[in-house]
Amino acid sequence: MDENHSTPQLPELSDVQARILGCLMEKESTTPENYPLSLNATVRACNQKSNRNPVMELEEVTVRHALDRLTDLKLVRRVISDDSRVTKFRHIVPEVMQFGPPEVAVIAILLLRGPQTPGEIRNRTERLHDFASLPAVEASLEDLSKRHPSMVVRLERVPGARESRFAHLLGGPVDEEAPAVAVSIKPGIAPSPAPGIEEDRITRLESDVTELREQMEQLLKRFDDFTSQFG
Repeated sequence: MDENHSTPQLPELSDVQARILGCLMEKESTTPENYPLSLNATVRACNQKSNRNPVMELEEVTVRHALDRLTDLKLVRRVISDDSRVTKFRHIVPEVMQFGPPEVAVIAILLLRGPQTPGEIRNRTERLHDFASLPAVEASLEDLSKRHPSMVVRLERVPGARESRFAHLLGGPVDEEAPAVAVSIKPGIAPSPAPGIEEDRITRLESDVTELREQMEQLLKRFDDFTSQFG
């Protein structure tokens, strides 16, 4: 890894811009048959209830304006196919930021679900990139943190937590005290609190499952080594 690796200095992305970029990065891997995304498909991806934190309720006009801004920043390109007059959108993050598949997966999941531990990242990126081990996730996080400017930051460990969380820096400095809230970008509708207790419970369970998986892999490896030596 080149610790002096540099990436372009970008303006801070808004929450909506970050959500759109994460959705495009996700859908490229999870639903390649429907990618690039139309405006309507992008709105639906942004407003998914699952695998999103915070949950958002964005209007089409809001997403369109954010896509225009991402296009101006040269992070997104418009695509018009020969067999369709519908304009679609695709991200060009690997090209602009010189990311490989592991870095794309890590940044995408941080854009979509907020700060997470390495174990949570590995568990949640299975459909985006197959990390062979937890150290592989940590290596990608280290690479992203040592770029100039840094792409991710390690947050202070929450009391009682087993691992530190990491957050992306595409939206500027991270407010570690800010709680996740459901966002509704509609005239006259204020954001409402997200079901944080349930989300925390699920997050802890996912982290425990990931840790148990790591322990099982280590035990199986030791067993294979043992049988190879004495079998």
